[in-house]
Amino acid sequence: MTDKIEKTDADWKRELTPDQYAVCRCSATEAPFTGKWYRHKEPGTYTCVACGAPLFASEAKFESGTGWPSYAAPIAKDAVAEHADNAHGMRRVEVKCARCESHLGHVFPDGPRPTGMRYCINSLALDFEPKE
Repeated sequence: MTDKIEKTDADWKRELTPDQYAVCRCSATEAPFTGKWYRHKEPGTYTCVACGAPLFASEAKFESGTGWPSYAAPIAKDAVAEHADNAHGMRRVEVKCARCESHLGHVFPDGPRPTGMRYCINSLALDFEPKE
């Protein structure tokens, strides 16, 4: 992972759309089955919309039926950070970009083999770089 990115709240508001800001900086969740990358199948790398850090390879993407893009693993172990999230009366594990600490989504232990994990990620938190 590269150096951490730290910006003021005002900087993030200027650089992100209102919807991206709500997800990335305020931990909002986009509606299921509405995200730009939900059914996307092109080969490449999904990156953080806020800082451009590579997060997930297209090869790790799978159809979970949940309504959000889902990945079996991040592109690198240190690409994301995981934190306990007990908001809304639920016990979940929040996933953030390790570089800029943008909220990405949550991870659940019900994914496919070999990892058994499902990184359930908001499309609004992602950008995409096609494979050349």
